[in-house]
Amino acid sequence: MQISVVIPLLNEEQSLVELYNWIAKVLRSNSFSYEIIFIDDGSTDNSWKTIESLAVNDNAVKGIKFNRNYGKSQALHAGFLKAKGDVIITMDADLQDNPEEIPELYHLIKDKEYDLVSGWKKKRYDDVLTKNLPSKLFNAAARKTSGVKLHDFNCGLKAYKKEVIKNIDVYGEMHRYIPVLAKNAGFSRITEKEVQHQARKYGKTKFGVERFINGFLDLISIWFLSKFGRRPMHLFGALGVLMFIFGFFTAGWVGFSKLYKMYHNEPNILVALNPWFYIALTVMIIGSQLFLAGFLGELILRSKRDQERYLINKTTDNF
Repeated sequence: MQISVVIPLLNEEQSLVELYNWIAKVLRSNSFSYEIIFIDDGSTDNSWKTIESLAVNDNAVKGIKFNRNYGKSQALHAGFLKAKGDVIITMDADLQDNPEEIPELYHLIKDKEYDLVSGWKKKRYDDVLTKNLPSKLFNAAARKTSGVKLHDFNCGLKAYKKEVIKNIDVYGEMHRYIPVLAKNAGFSRITEKEVQHQARKYGKTKFGVERFINGFLDLISIWFLSKFGRRPMHLFGALGVLMFIFGFFTAGWVGFSKLYKMYHNEPNILVALNPWFYIALTVMIIGSQLFLAGFLGELILRSKRDQERYLINKTTDNF
């Protein structure tokens, strides 16, 4: 199979039929063999009934329904597990991503041999203050921190080589950072393509300003995990040892200073009244805790087991 189109969604019943018809028209006109996978992330409208109806009429349409709303990352994870295409296209269900971009994205993966192609919505039809400006700030921080030179990490329209999505783990809210996860997994041929962005036709956005706050927190997490995720002792252990040594020698200096002044009959104060004694004690305790945190981190890594992260309520019959 050439293409799998993976579409996570939440309460998008009004747009699903139009989106399906548009995607199918583009793929058929380019003679692609394909599947379209809709992941219903706990919708409370009739989105799932629409997906079931589409699947009955077209065997290429497949659906996954979550037990409740787990988030876009979990939806993509479920779709990636099921996808069978050589090239996987992700896009949003709100008709703001243009399916006409799919053929060129496919050829960039197959012919140019890129691992990942990310869409760049250079011209956006979103509110400037609530979405465009925060998005620019977020993307600048993501480029600086991750080293992946993309203009638009948040764009839902992306294309992946099959090997990429089968070898990365999209968890938490890391869907924004799939290019970074791919780079950390060794898939370095990453580029971007300017894509057409369209104004939302139905409903309203499911994302607020808080997504950028979460995005920055996730960015810190992925930076830490990329550098120290497999070796926590290198960070916590090293900091802990350095702090303990500093505290130990400071305490030694306080004690030596006390004995020296006693021996020479110089004016002296009690150790308990010397602030450096408490500084040394505090630093030694914190250093010991950091070392222990690194040690526990290593134990957790070695005993880690796969955990179920979401419950699938239903799938369409053709899965």
